[in-house]
Amino acid sequence: MIKFQYNKTALGDLDKQLKVRRRALPTIKSKESALRLEVKRAKSTAGEFRVELDDITARHDYMMALWGEFDPELVRIDDVRLGEGKVAGVRVPVLEGVDFSEKPYDLFSSPAWTADGVELVKRIGRLMVESEVYMRRSELLDRARKKTTQKVNLYEKVQIPGYEEAILKIKRFLEDEENLSKSSQKIVKQRQTAERRAAE
Repeated sequence: MIKFQYNKTALGDLDKQLKVRRRALPTIKSKESALRLEVKRAKSTAGEFRVELDDITARHDYMMALWGEFDPELVRIDDVRLGEGKVAGVRVPVLEGVDFSEKPYDLFSSPAWTADGVELVKRIGRLMVESEVYMRRSELLDRARKKTTQKVNLYEKVQIPGYEEAILKIKRFLEDEENLSKSSQKIVKQRQTAERRAAE
């Protein structure tokens, strides 16, 4: 509910507020649709990483028995380097790199596929990190989109109609006041005329 007084100052203020919201609405709407698109894109990219991860796992499923021989200490993630970017005005994480550390191993006593296993673990690790980064990105973008949608709804369904209604009420009140004033002036004039005629 918009609070206002029935005067020309309030009318001017409400009119300014209405114009501000009408001018801002298209920009907010385009931001909302850009965010909606970016959320979709981030979720899609995260999904692509997961599909690739599932594909790698399925292709190497036949090696499951051999993974028992693989030393899990051979490779590990040391650091995930994240930067920050802006997408549709929202700060989002950007993966700059994943640093791995490898423990040296004996080529003669280790299974022949150990080097390939290390590369595969690195690839899987990188894909998991990328998928997580894009999921986080989509969460942040979706939160911003929801806030923007709320603002669009507030402007469209509450504030703009509220200001329009308030302006209309003030205009009607001022018109009624003016009409009453004119009517009372007319009545006063008629009385004065009637009194002058009676005096003559």
